[in-house]
Amino acid sequence: MNKNTKVLALKYRPQTFDDLIGQEFVAETIFNSIKANKVPNAYLFTGIRGIGKTTTARIVAKSLNCLNGIEGLCKDDICENCNAISNSNHIDVLEMDAASKTGVDDVRDLIEFSRYGPTTAKYKIFIIDEVHMLSKQAFNALLKTLEEPPEYLKFIFATTEIKKIPITVVSRCQRFDLSRIKSSELFEFIKKIKEKENGKASDDALKLIVKISEGSVRDALSLLDRALLTLNKNTELDLTSAQKIFGHFDKSQLINLFQLIFEGKETEVLNTYREIYNQGVEPKIFINDFLELLYYFKNIDSLNIDGTNFSLNDEEFNRIKEISKKISNETLILFWQFAIKATEELDIVSNQHLSMEMFLIRLIHLKSIKNTDNNVHQSPQKTNDNIARTSLLKKNEGEDLFEIKDKAETIGQMKNIAQEKNVTLKDNKEIETQKNLINSFDDLLKICLSKKEIKLKYELEKNVNLVSFESQRIEISFNEKLDKDFIKDLSLKLFEWTSNRWIITLSKTKGQPSKKETEVNLKKELIEDVKNSSIYRNILKKFQDAEIVDVITNKKEEKDD
Repeated sequence: MNKNTKVLALKYRPQTFDDLIGQEFVAETIFNSIKANKVPNAYLFTGIRGIGKTTTARIVAKSLNCLNGIEGLCKDDICENCNAISNSNHIDVLEMDAASKTGVDDVRDLIEFSRYGPTTAKYKIFIIDEVHMLSKQAFNALLKTLEEPPEYLKFIFATTEIKKIPITVVSRCQRFDLSRIKSSELFEFIKKIKEKENGKASDDALKLIVKISEGSVRDALSLLDRALLTLNKNTELDLTSAQKIFGHFDKSQLINLFQLIFEGKETEVLNTYREIYNQGVEPKIFINDFLELLYYFKNIDSLNIDGTNFSLNDEEFNRIKEISKKISNETLILFWQFAIKATEELDIVSNQHLSMEMFLIRLIHLKSIKNTDNNVHQSPQKTNDNIARTSLLKKNEGEDLFEIKDKAETIGQMKNIAQEKNVTLKDNKEIETQKNLINSFDDLLKICLSKKEIKLKYELEKNVNLVSFESQRIEISFNEKLDKDFIKDLSLKLFEWTSNRWIITLSKTKGQPSKKETEVNLKKELIEDVKNSSIYRNILKKFQDAEIVDVITNKKEEKDD
């Protein structure tokens, strides 16, 4: 194959230790060990995709078998052995893909082949890629040969999932963890490749490629190859074109979206998101970039422009720094939690686009959530002023921008956002509170019924055993069927109904039978009483198959008695 027809990732594959980027310590260690003739039985290279594991394995194989020795390793005038290893057709250097040869029989064939010495090279070398794919039996079959191989035999393993390899195998290898390539190094590397290929691409476009590749050289070269082939030779690849090609969007659009969210402009927020979506940006890419920008808003003071992995330019960096001064950390953390929840929804909702729009609407309405403590005695005018206040107002020291102090309260309040627009006067509030006096467990059940909190009433009756009931303090035990949010829901409702905070504690004491158990036991007693009555015995004489199913008491007669 003509070298010029190869993809960039193969065309510019490193051939010596000097060509490797970002792995200087690994290269130096291996070079010194070979030079000192202290070569381990097996090498193990681990790391993410595309950072040079298999490439390094081939360079090691060349270093061991080069006709010019390690210090004269072929660079320009390539020897026969190095040329054959580069083309993967050397008779003494066997490359095996463990993903396709996973069984113990494949390893047995390998061990059998290792019994014979090298033909033309100094060492016989087995390079096993994705070694974690081998079966447990295959690893066990390899152990003895791996620990005490013939002098001429060397193993080189490569894997992306080191944890799947048995520790007995790892301990027999010299392990090297290859790191992600730094953004600055990768940028300079692909810039040189671009120039060698006579390609036209702006630095901003190359920085976007570096960001998307996430430290992988192969990914970066594949993206560069794709970008240069997409446009005409005379057209420069700028940032806008690169964003369209790779399905990414301008960070300034997302910063604008953030500002509109904090200002509560729902229509503008949705229109901005739809513009981003119409550019071909998938919801998962959007939500990941959204999370990334949230991180920058939260930690912008501890970052510098060079440490953001080329995600932001100078203007965007400074703009985020300015806006972040007007937003509380609590708000950003709450936004983060909602965004993480939205990523889970993407796997459930069939139309992910709609899910993203609803996610943004939820964030907009967070700004109108009020802390319950501050709203108990507020006048309607003051409440409306607070709701109208924009989230971009500079916060005072110690002030929560959205006045959110407790996550549990936030969730409970979100269900009742509409009620905040109809806050009553202080006197009316006190009258309502007096109507909702709760002095016993039965009072609690009655108010649940009157407020139509049927689910809460169901949990109290069926799954709760009362231990003690005092003023603003309830001690209970429960069964395994109790809803996990029961305590939080009950606390919020008690506060809403009585304007007082109640303490609900869980006890190891069994407590009284639940209301449902009491009703069942009472019914059983009534049925037994009826069965022992003379009336029931007389009925059985005439109807031998008769059976009591239920007993209904006449409450009027009971009162008369």
